[in-house]
Amino acid sequence: MDEILRLIDALQTTDKHGVATPANWRPGDQVIVPPPRTIEAAAERTEMPGIICTDWYFAKKSIPT
Repeated sequence: MDEILRLIDALQTTDKHGVATPANWRPGDQVIVPPPRTIEAAAERTEMPGIICTDWYFAKKSIPT
């Protein structure tokens, strides 16, 4: 039952915030930000507060619970 509730929370978060949730995601964990569509958007994203960029296409952020 716990896994079903976790999955519902992850799906609702994905729908509400437009992000992806990694495997075994729990509320309060970081989420994955969609990749940028342009080079300019990639450059802007590296300067945004609260976003942790691993590479130009892969970034995570925390969302309020």
